[in-house]
Amino acid sequence: LHEIQYLSWEMAFPDSSLISQLTPLNITCFAADVPKEQRLQAVQAAIMLMSDENREVLQTLLCFLSDVTSVEENQMTPMNIAVCLAPSLFHLNIVKKESSPRVIQKKYATGKPDQKDLSENLAATQGLAHMIMECNKLFEVPHEMVTQSRNSYIDAEVHSPTLDELGKQVDEEGGNYQMYLESLMQNLHKEAKEKFKGWVTCSSMENTELAYKKVGDGNPLRLWKASVEVEAPPSVVLNRVLRERHLWDEDFLQWKVVESLDKQTEVYQYVLNSMAPHPVRDFVVLRTWRTDLPRGMCMLVATSVEHEEAPLMGAVRAIVMDSQYLIEPCGSGKARLTHICRIDLKGHSPEWYNKGFGHLCAAEVARIRNSFQPLIAEGPETKI
Repeated sequence: LHEIQYLSWEMAFPDSSLISQLTPLNITCFAADVPKEQRLQAVQAAIMLMSDENREVLQTLLCFLSDVTSVEENQMTPMNIAVCLAPSLFHLNIVKKESSPRVIQKKYATGKPDQKDLSENLAATQGLAHMIMECNKLFEVPHEMVTQSRNSYIDAEVHSPTLDELGKQVDEEGGNYQMYLESLMQNLHKEAKEKFKGWVTCSSMENTELAYKKVGDGNPLRLWKASVEVEAPPSVVLNRVLRERHLWDEDFLQWKVVESLDKQTEVYQYVLNSMAPHPVRDFVVLRTWRTDLPRGMCMLVATSVEHEEAPLMGAVRAIVMDSQYLIEPCGSGKARLTHICRIDLKGHSPEWYNKGFGHLCAAEVARIRNSFQPLIAEGPETKI
């Protein structure tokens, strides 16, 4: 099981750039006379230079290797694991493409290991062993750095509005949150009527359709749209999304209705799990739904809000900037489910959102569709 998990994580590494910033630093720290008390801080600084998604994969791998060394039956120490993995993880002893044939021939003419290679291997091995042992401290941001950057973090952070603040975003005088939600549904209905013009189509898997468009409000995150056909009528699909998330989302941990504002509007809080050691995410949204629309359509729209009766239930509060479900009948008891989504999960770069988040949206609508597929009973077929 350990080997399978490790291989799956190794495949998750985007490319060799994951550790390109760590390799020279580890070699410098552990080959030179760098004081031991400064090595942790140096590696922390290098990790902060990594892209968010690479840092997340590295953290997962190091914590996994730390767990392996903590089990006595494995008989593996951090140094033993580092000896096995450091050369491949840090891409050591690999002849660079730009090296000339003469340099390559000279490097391996004697048949003996190059002294520089030996030194780099030893330094990298010691560095990886150190990272495994200190994995719980490596990804902490120094307090001094947080203090110095506090203002810039606050300025860049996206905040959720209260119900009153949400109403003020409506152009009309005396606007309220009901008018804001109604405008979202009207815009969604207009988009559907115009067959979602202006969206850029992307390749997708599992027989889903995926597209995106840029919003142009100053936030770099794209608006994603994922669509799929479901073997159920619209009202049933809406209920599956609204009240039965546990049937299609294995990361769904807990939920509660914070406040019921009317029969079809509520403040809703839920928590989604993440693979350890990554944080559990908490969401607080204002959502409303309709089942009495023309042609049997159903809608559900949601956006993040602040609410005094919804304290943090997870480790990180994510921001739902836009979440809209349009469910249309498409004959024979089927429905076409379209999910439009823009969420700040906290802890990922805009590049990650542009490349990967849309595929998570497509996977989500696929799971909703698959939750309606009949279970296949095991055993031989019988004729009745």
